[in-house]
Amino acid sequence: DVVVPTCKRQQYSTQSLVDRKFTRRRRRTSENFVGQSNMDVGGNGGGLIVNNKQRAMLPNKSRGEFVRNQRKDSEGFSESPDLEFEYADTDKWSAELSELYSYTEGPEFLLNRKCFEEEFRTHVSDKKWTELDVAQHRAHAMRLLDGLEVIAREKRLKVARAILYMAQGTFAECSSEAEVQHWMRYNIFLLLDVGTFTALVELLNMEVDNSAACSSAVRKPAISLADSTDLRVLLNIMYLMVETIQQEDPADSPEWRATRETFKTELGSPLYNNEPISVMLFGMVTKFCSGQAPHFPMKKVLLLLWKSILFTLGGFEQLQNIKVRKREQLCLPPLPEDSIRVIRSMRAASPPASASDLIEQQQKRARRDHKSLTKQDNLDAFNEKDPYKSDDPREDEDDNDDNDNSMEVEPFPMERDEVMPPPIPHPPSERVNFPKGLPWAPKVREKDIEHFLESSRSKFIGYTLGNDTDTVVGLPRPIHESIRTLKQHKYISIAEIQIAKEDEFQKTPLSGGEEDVEMCSTELLYQGILPSLPQYMIALLKILLAAAPTSKAKTDSINILADVLPEEMPTTVLQSMKLGVDVNRHKEIIVKAISAILLLLLKHFKLNHIYQFEYMAQHLVFANCIPLILKFFNQNIMSYITAKNSISVLDFPYCVVHELPELTAESLEAGDINQFCWRNLFSCINLLRILNKLTKWKHSRTMMLVVFKSAPILKRALKVKQAMMQLYVLKLLKVQTKYLGRQWRKSNMKTMSAIYQKVRHRLNDDWAYGNDLDARPWDFQAEECALRANIERFNSRRYDNNQSNPDFLPVDNCLQSVLGQRVDLPEDFQMNYDLWLEREVFSKPISWEELLQ
Repeated sequence: DVVVPTCKRQQYSTQSLVDRKFTRRRRRTSENFVGQSNMDVGGNGGGLIVNNKQRAMLPNKSRGEFVRNQRKDSEGFSESPDLEFEYADTDKWSAELSELYSYTEGPEFLLNRKCFEEEFRTHVSDKKWTELDVAQHRAHAMRLLDGLEVIAREKRLKVARAILYMAQGTFAECSSEAEVQHWMRYNIFLLLDVGTFTALVELLNMEVDNSAACSSAVRKPAISLADSTDLRVLLNIMYLMVETIQQEDPADSPEWRATRETFKTELGSPLYNNEPISVMLFGMVTKFCSGQAPHFPMKKVLLLLWKSILFTLGGFEQLQNIKVRKREQLCLPPLPEDSIRVIRSMRAASPPASASDLIEQQQKRARRDHKSLTKQDNLDAFNEKDPYKSDDPREDEDDNDDNDNSMEVEPFPMERDEVMPPPIPHPPSERVNFPKGLPWAPKVREKDIEHFLESSRSKFIGYTLGNDTDTVVGLPRPIHESIRTLKQHKYISIAEIQIAKEDEFQKTPLSGGEEDVEMCSTELLYQGILPSLPQYMIALLKILLAAAPTSKAKTDSINILADVLPEEMPTTVLQSMKLGVDVNRHKEIIVKAISAILLLLLKHFKLNHIYQFEYMAQHLVFANCIPLILKFFNQNIMSYITAKNSISVLDFPYCVVHELPELTAESLEAGDINQFCWRNLFSCINLLRILNKLTKWKHSRTMMLVVFKSAPILKRALKVKQAMMQLYVLKLLKVQTKYLGRQWRKSNMKTMSAIYQKVRHRLNDDWAYGNDLDARPWDFQAEECALRANIERFNSRRYDNNQSNPDFLPVDNCLQSVLGQRVDLPEDFQMNYDLWLEREVFSKPISWEELLQ
């Protein structure tokens, strides 16, 4: 409630009617905003004092301290401390093992042990597995492998469970988790050595093609854990083998290292059913999403698919090494820095102003309208001062007038002098600490240098030279220095070289020669998934949508809980709480796997060939991947990252080694003691990186970010104080800043400053002001269509051997050889050949003279 003093009323009376209407409207807008913000913040934070009357009840000494504490809390320093998170390809090995199993599968550990002990006692004496020698271990593994080939399904399942118990480290004979992991490695290398993985792939193919199980699952009203028993056992063994073998240990013997490399090559080669194992798993994903096989345990399929791609193609360290090697092969200069090392050394920034900050700013403006401003109030205003804001309070008033269509009237000079407090000098503690150096070396594209030269020539000389970047005749000396600086930081990417080579192949298909394609694992995988890649991308995004926490249950959505729901639903509160934790954990793991799969494929395809990346990226965009990721982030992201959907005492291998304590509702509510959930933060960073990959240098897709109002969603994600996540959020905000308008930039100066500090600079790029020529909204659909045409030409030239260009095929002009060619006629034509002769030849008059002429 703003009280206007007498002298102020006299001054307002001299204003025009428009001024008074505008002032009243602004005051109402401010009051409404404070009321709405009070409701929102009070609901989330609880008990925030936002009313001037309530604030006046505080003692004078504590007011300044109160404002400081309010600001400290609102900026997130107390609620969201820096997260000690280190981004990597995967979590710790024990965490990756435990996420394979749902808590509902807990009783099956003892069942696996029972099946193994029955087989073991039948063929071996009463000795323990850990007491046998290597020859006896190998002999028993061979016996179990033979048991997988029996016809009886129940007998085969028992043997498979016994093999799964071996892969789980024969935990009944171990006393610690480290011992379980030791025997896991030993047993899994033994199983791989005797050929178990190939037999498992054949059995998995047989189960996928089991039409009886599929039709039975389709008819069932509710699918549970029991419907996917055979598939789950097979996928568990395969996942444990892939996950364990890819873990490198300095203590591994040379034989194990050689085995690892051989297995890696086989896994990425078309040895299983003439296709890589990843293609078969992609087929399972599409079959599940089409509704033909709703009983597939999708979490295990996606985890195995992720680990297979990660093992065969390589993680982020391998990607960096491949990039360095390819740049050397193409004679390009080395990378200016190691991006992984730079990101790991970055520190998180303070989150931007939140709702309570804005409320305090409203109160500050209301207090400035009072004539009787006390000394203490001036001190409070100083404490609330944002070092990134302008000193002019009128700019603060503009922050909430985005929807105000009336003309803004400049206050009278006398009024402005009275309202504005005198400038207060900043003490040393309040100064902005600028970084000593920027984390990234700036980059310049060839296109940027061309644009700069074209504009300079047009301005100073009056003519242009096209793509000539060397001629600087007639240009002033400062322009010469600018060009020299730009060329010093010019960066030529591998993609630019690949696009230029592809254009050359398209222009000269005959004289261009044969393309030398390296048949690496990435190339083999792309060839395998190319025919059905659009369906694979749609299927992955459908599952991601069903697993997102912001998605509401719909009747037409797919059921991703088939491998977590028990046969009998819980009857007690404790069982219901445990199942609720299990379901949420299950969804989080699915999001983690899909985000990692998409990011790995995009990065590897981009290095292998830019058009392979563009093909996958375009189909992700067509399948609405951009709004889906924005919908995922349109939640309380801090709550998602700090979610405690795990029960550590039920995680493998802890649950099979230690005595389980009695679970209570209080212990389930408390959750674990971790500061954050690793998998959720990993998923968020992956999704942000995917969004960056899809929108980088694509103005049409950047406009999608603007159209879907992504700026406030992304700005909320900055509250997570983790440097890597903030970096990718700031990148996404940077590409759309030029479209958001001056008002947004004025009210988000702290975010703009963070972009300057943390995101790589592109010299000559007016990202914040919209002066770039490419920023003008022209026909974005034409941009996507041209890209699609280039992709189709690339795929047709390199992979479509049947449909060669008819213009370049040799033509046979010899009549005898043409008539002498053997033509395979269809059977129905051969059966009715007499009728065809009668109808087409004998019954039609032929003028032979005209034909010969």
